Amino acid sequence: MNRWLGMPIAAALVLSACVTINVYFPAAEAREAAREFVDNVIGENGRPVEDDGLFPQEPGGMARAPAPASFHPLMLIGIAPAHAQGSPDITIKTPAIDAIRSRMRERFGSALRPHFESGALGFGNDGTVSVRDAGKIPLSDRVKVNQAVADQNRDAQAVYREIAVANGHPEWEGQIREVFAKQWADSARSGWWVQDRSGSWKQK
Repeated sequence: MNRWLGMPIAAALVLSACVTINVYFPAAEAREAAREFVDNVIGENGRPVEDDGLFPQEPGGMARAPAPASFHPLMLIGIAPAHAQGSPDITIKTPAIDAIRSRMRERFGSALRPHFESGALGFGNDGTVSVRDAGKIPLSDRVKVNQAVADQNRDAQAVYREIAVANGHPEWEGQIREVFAKQWADSARSGWWVQDRSGSWKQK
């Protein structure tokens, strides 16, 4: 009797094991979220990077393609394995993210923008700000500018992490950083410097 009572439970466990939940990184939504964030920090008049190989994309973008359907033994008895695929939006509206964005916008406008204009600073290929040519920064300003760059980069790293966590996928942090790195370069103004994947600097 106990053996027969246990069969429904065992069957339920088998069926639940056949349910696969695939949550794919929403690359298009991430790019739109990055554009909104970056344009808010540096302004909306940047000129997109031309397709010159600065940031070549892998075939199919960053989103992973769904695996092809495969045969499952349960199909022989009329039971198909369930597949649930999620593609959530990227949320960038949280108090923590808003606070970081506000700091980055204020710092960029007051301390960093003039040195992007002079060519001293540029957007690195890792989603950070880099001192490209320290000689173009007046000696009296170098300590202040270096501190502003360090603070901006610390906030940038924090926001990539916060966005991943806010969307319930801390493992997306690296992909979000990559999307933002491309967007900083896209939104850079004409005459600013951006770094390509090889580490070379190019002026827009």
